[in-house]
Parts: sequence; C-alpha cells; structure tokens
Amino acid sequence: MIAIGPLRPTALLAKQAASVHGLSGGRLTLGLGVGARTDDYETAAVEHRGRGRKLGEQLAYIRGGVDVDRVGPSRDGIELLVGGLSGHAFGRMARYADGYAHAGGPPRAFAGAAARAEAAWRDFGRPGRPRLWGQGYASLVDTERGNAYLRDYYGFTGGFVERIVAENLTSARAVKDFVRGYEEAGCDELVIFTTTPDIEELERLQEALA
Repeated sequence: MIAIGPLRPTALLAKQAASVHGLSGGRLTLGLGVGARTDDYETAAVEHRGRGRKLGEQLAYIRGGVDVDRVGPSRDGIELLVGGLSGHAFGRMARYADGYAHAGGPPRAFAGAAARAEAAWRDFGRPGRPRLWGQGYASLVDTERGNAYLRDYYGFTGGFVERIVAENLTSARAVKDFVRGYEEAGCDELVIFTTTPDIEELERLQEALA
C-alpha cells in the first residue's frame, strides 16, 4: 500500500505516477514512505541517510503538478498518502499529502495514529481532516502458511514479529470485528491483504465481509 519513495529517482517516480494516473482516468492514490528496512536501501544502492529529506522533496515535486518544461501526462490531482509513525512523517503528511496510511495493527493502534495525523493536520492549518487509510492481514484458509509468510517478511523486526502474527485475521468473526473497529476509529479506506496467494483466500474474505 505504501511505496518507498527514496528508492526511486524523483523525476522518474513522478512520471510513472502521472502515467498511471492518466491511464486510470485520474483514479491513482499514491502512498509513499521511507520504509523500515535498511536492506532495501542496500539492495537498491541508495543512501539510507537523508531518506526523510528526500521523501519531502519528492512529495513537494509531485504535488507541484505539471512542470513548465515537461511534456506528458499531468500529475495534478493525484491523491497522495504518507505512511510512518515518526513526528516527521506526520509533518510531511500534513504539509504535502491528502491523507495518512497506517501500517496495520489492532483498531486501537490505528486510532492513536489517526489522532496524531489529525493533530498534525490542524497544526499545519489545513482545512477539514486528512483521509485515513488502514490495513490488515488475513489467512482464512491456510493459517500456518500465512503466519509463516508474516514471520519471514517481518523477520527484521526481531521479537516484534510475533505481535504482527498475532494480529493475522484467521476467522470470519475476527475480520468483521477488525473492520468494525477500524470504522469506529474513523478509517476511510481499509485494505486487507491475504497472506497466501490462493484465490480461495479472497473468496473466503469476500464471504466474511458479505
């Protein structure tokens, strides 16, 4: 849901976003953050230091719309989201973006982050409120396989990975409660990722949400 902006050259990122925005009829929502893994930066041969400053520059560039000397699709109107939990992340969200994207967890964790996002929004003098996005994980068919995926993907967090696994939604009741909790916390858009690629997972998730 959130791409790591600093891993990409700014002009290329903006051009790709503008192209997708144009092809989709103006429906692109672009989420950007600095990411939590140092190995992502090592693999991409990109300097890890200064990533926050670079992301701020990218958001300002994308928000700038059409360059005078540029030909091609306009990026004007792209909905921007910013993810992250640091004070700088909330500041970037309030300054440049249309909303905030939370990385996941129980509804109470989302509610806390949403409150910080709304406070930053007000402090920056923005009218209204930011759009609030959340996410979760579900394994309704093969729970063990889904948990194994989460342990592998989030292994870099050390012992915290077990807290992430514990939040994996493994029943229709858990899915309904999760959605209800996020709705009550003010979430505007909630994305639930299945942790295995089986189509049956999507079918079961659809049934749970019916």
